[in-house]
Amino acid sequence: MKTLNSNRHFSYKDLLYKALIFITTTFIIVYFLPKEGKFNYEFDINKPWKYGLLQASFGFPIYKNEQQVQKEQDSILAAYQPYFNIDKEIAGAMQKKLREDYNKNLRNVLPVSNYIRYIERTLDHIYSHGILSIEDAELIAQDSIRNILLIDKNMGSSKPANQLYTIKEAYEHLLDVDTAYYDKRILQLCNLNNYLTPNLIYDKEKSESARQDLLSNISWANGYVLNGQKIIDRGEIVNEQTYNILLSLQKEWEKRSESTKEIRLTIMGQTLFVGIFVLFFMIYLELFRKKYYERKGTLTLLFALIVFFPVVLSIMVAQNISNVYVIPFAMIPIIVGVFLDSRTAFVAHVIIILLCSISLRYPHEFIILQAATGMTAIYSLRELSQRSQLLRTAILGFLCYTLLYFAFELIHEDDLTKLNTRMYIYFGINGILLLFAYPLLFILEKIFGFTSNVTLVELSNINNSLLREMSEIAPGTFQHSLQMANLAAEAANKIGANSQLVRTGALYHDIGKMVNPAFFTENQSGVNPHKSLSYEQSAQVIISHITDGVKLAEKHNLPKVIKEFIDTHHGHGVAKYFYISYQNEHPGEEVSIEKFQYPGVNPFTKEQAILMMADAVEAASRSLDEYTEENIGSLVDKIIDSQVNDGYFKECPITFKDISQVKALFKEKLKTIYHTRITYPELKKS
Repeated sequence: MKTLNSNRHFSYKDLLYKALIFITTTFIIVYFLPKEGKFNYEFDINKPWKYGLLQASFGFPIYKNEQQVQKEQDSILAAYQPYFNIDKEIAGAMQKKLREDYNKNLRNVLPVSNYIRYIERTLDHIYSHGILSIEDAELIAQDSIRNILLIDKNMGSSKPANQLYTIKEAYEHLLDVDTAYYDKRILQLCNLNNYLTPNLIYDKEKSESARQDLLSNISWANGYVLNGQKIIDRGEIVNEQTYNILLSLQKEWEKRSESTKEIRLTIMGQTLFVGIFVLFFMIYLELFRKKYYERKGTLTLLFALIVFFPVVLSIMVAQNISNVYVIPFAMIPIIVGVFLDSRTAFVAHVIIILLCSISLRYPHEFIILQAATGMTAIYSLRELSQRSQLLRTAILGFLCYTLLYFAFELIHEDDLTKLNTRMYIYFGINGILLLFAYPLLFILEKIFGFTSNVTLVELSNINNSLLREMSEIAPGTFQHSLQMANLAAEAANKIGANSQLVRTGALYHDIGKMVNPAFFTENQSGVNPHKSLSYEQSAQVIISHITDGVKLAEKHNLPKVIKEFIDTHHGHGVAKYFYISYQNEHPGEEVSIEKFQYPGVNPFTKEQAILMMADAVEAASRSLDEYTEENIGSLVDKIIDSQVNDGYFKECPITFKDISQVKALFKEKLKTIYHTRITYPELKKS
C-alpha cells in the first residue's frame, strides 16, 4: 500500500514515465486534428467587418456562388442529349418468335388472322421508336432529359424522350392502341411481354464525354482579385459582393494549405499548441496534485478525458457531423469533481476546451460558452449523492448556454427575428446527454477503481446485506460502528475532511469481528472465552479481525478505499491489554512484540486518522466508571496524545490544529452521549 512520502528524490524513471504520457497524449490529439489550414476570420453578410484592413496576399478568382453555378448548369444541361445505340436485330428476332408461336399455339387463341397482323405492325412501330430498360428510363426522368441521340451505323439522330417506350408502356400500347377493332382480353391471352425487350443501349462513355463538354463551357468565376488589392476594412458592411470575395479567398486559402509544405507547418503548429497545454496540465499536477501521479487509475482517467473530447470534436468537425455544441463538455468537471476535486475539475475542463478550440472556425464563442457552463457544473455539483442533483446541473447548464448565447446574439443582431433557434435545440440535446453522466460515473468507477459519493451512500445504508448480517451476528460491534460513524463524520466536517467517506469506513471497519464475535467484549453476555486462552492466543484472535475483515471486504467486493479503513484503524499498533498483561506475568523476560502487533499500516489520510481516533476513544469511553466532564476530557486527551506520541499519524496529512479540533469535538459529543453531570463540590470543614 502506498503512503505519503514527502522525501521523494529525483528519478529518471519518473521523468521517463511523465515524458511518455506527454508524448502519447500530444501525438494522439494532433493525429486526429483537421490538417487543413484555417481561415481565421468570422464574417456574415450584412454584418460589419470586425477586423482591420484586409488585403489580398495573392491573386485569386472570385467564384460564383453555388446557386448561380447550379442555375447555369441546369440551363446548359437542358441541351444535353445522352447517346443510345439501337439494336435492330432485336426487333427481327421478336417478330420471328411471334410468328413461330402463332404457328404453334396462338392460331388457336386468336379468332382471326387480323390479330397477328395487328400485333406485328404495332411491334414494328414500338421497336422503331425504341424500348428503354427500366434503369435507363429512370436516368432520363431523373435528369429531366428532353431528347436523346439515336446512333445507327455511326449516324446520329435526335429523338424526343417522350416518344420512347419502357416495356410496361409498350405492353400497354399493344393492348390499348386500337380497342375498337381488337379485343383487349384476347390480346392479354397472347403473353405479349414475351415479345418485348429493350433495344436501346446506353452509351455511357460518349454520353459522359458530351456532358463534360457542355459543363466545360461554364465559367466558375466572374471576376479576379489582384495581389495587394483591398478587400475590406474595419467597420465596413459585408455586402453580397464582398461576401463572395471573402468566400473565394477562404476557398483559395484552404486549397493552398493542402500543399505538403503547408501541411507540415500546420502539424508543427498544432503539435506546439497541444504540447503547451498538455504541459501546463502536467505542471499543475506536479505542483498541486503530485499524489495523482502515484495513482494509475486517476492518471489514466484524467488523460483519457484530455484525449477523448478533442478527438471526438475533431472527428465531428472533419466529417461534418451534427454540431459541436451537442457534446456535453460539462461532463468533464462533473466526472473529475466527483472522483477527485473541484480545482482539478476546473483546470482539466479549461485545458480540454482550449485543446478543442483549435479545431473550430469560431473558437472564441465556444471557449466562453463552455468555460461558463463548466463553472456552473462545478458550483452546482460539489458532491453527487442523489440523481436529482445531476438533473439540476443539466438544467442549469442548459440555462447557462442559452442565456450566454442569447446575449451574444443581442450584441451582434439588430433584429430578433434573425435569432438562430437551431442552436437552442443543440443546447437542449446537450442537456439531455449530460444526464448520461450518472450511468457513466458507475462505469468509470468500476474501470478506474474510484469510489463516488453515490456508492458510499449506497454502502452506508444499514439495510445492506453485509451490515444486516453484522447486526445479527455481532450486534455489539454493529452498535459500536454506528456510534463511531456519527462521531467520525462530525469530526470530518469539523476539519474539512470527507464526512461521507469516513462514515462509510466506520460502518465497515470492524466487519472482521463477525468471524469470532464472542471474543470481543461488546458482543459478550457474561461469558468470556479469553479465560481459556493464553495471552498470546487471545492477542492473535483479536488481531485477526483485521485480516478477516479484509478477506470479507474482498469477498463482498467492497471498494479499495473501504478496505484501507479496515487495514489502518489500528495501524501498526499493539494489542496493549494482552501485551501488558503478559509482561506483568513474565517479569524480566524479553517479550516479542510481534506476537501482539496488528498487521495493518498506519493511517495515510485525514479520514483514516479520524477513524483511528474515534475507534479508540469510543471503545475506551465504555470502560469509564463515571461519565463526568473531567473523566471524559482526560480520557480523550490521554488516548489521542498516546496515538500521536506513538507516531501513528506521521504519514498522514493531519495537523496539530486538526487533532486539537477533533479532541474538542469528541469531548462534547461524548458528554452529550453519556449525559454527563457536573461534579458537586465538597463542603470544606472549617
